[in-house]
Amino acid sequence: MPILYTKKIFSGYGDLRVLFNINFSAEDKKITVVVGPNGAGKTTLLNTITGVATIHSGEVVFKNRRLNGMPPYSIARMGIAYVPQMGNIFSNLTVEENLRLSGYFLSENELLDRLEYVYSMFPVLKEFRSRRAGTLSGGERRMLAIGLGLMRKPEVMLLDEVTTDLAPKIVKKVLETVVRLRDEAKLTIVLVEQHAARALQIGDKAYLLVSGSIRYEGDPQELLRHPEFSKLYLGIS
Repeated sequence: MPILYTKKIFSGYGDLRVLFNINFSAEDKKITVVVGPNGAGKTTLLNTITGVATIHSGEVVFKNRRLNGMPPYSIARMGIAYVPQMGNIFSNLTVEENLRLSGYFLSENELLDRLEYVYSMFPVLKEFRSRRAGTLSGGERRMLAIGLGLMRKPEVMLLDEVTTDLAPKIVKKVLETVVRLRDEAKLTIVLVEQHAARALQIGDKAYLLVSGSIRYEGDPQELLRHPEFSKLYLGIS
């Protein structure tokens, strides 16, 4: 059984429906990549899992527990960390203040252990621990945002467009970090990405979302090699 799945989900915001009959699953300790054009519903899928979007019908299940109707903070405490595309750090706080705030519910000993763990994953954050987060480069901010998620000791990390607006060499570094989260931290990763080709190269499973519906589910390499990939990606029938 997958660690996280949705079953026949129709969801959106208020009365607006964005996703239609979504059957999605993320395997334990694997990278599941979700790609698709702008407006396809990729972020809404993450918002549905984390209790932000409105579920009209269907269900979201994590470790055999139904998440429907649970507030986002309860879902987060169950072990699902969400790194949104925007607003994912506190720019006026230092790097370490950001990390400490994210782990506010931990005991002091646990907090110190998690800090050292995050710093071991991202040595640059330890080097800049006293700097204001707003002075970091784009890539360093993404590492800090991921670090905030790691402070919560998650089993699943939902990463929304973590490479947006980054230079190609930084995109490569961030995606290498995602692989380390799977291989070293043993986390289950759901990666929503606009850089489809790069993301599919590191994924274990792929979904293609177009206009709120799943157009492909399966092996990422097969999707990359699909002769009609561009048409599928753009939603052209």
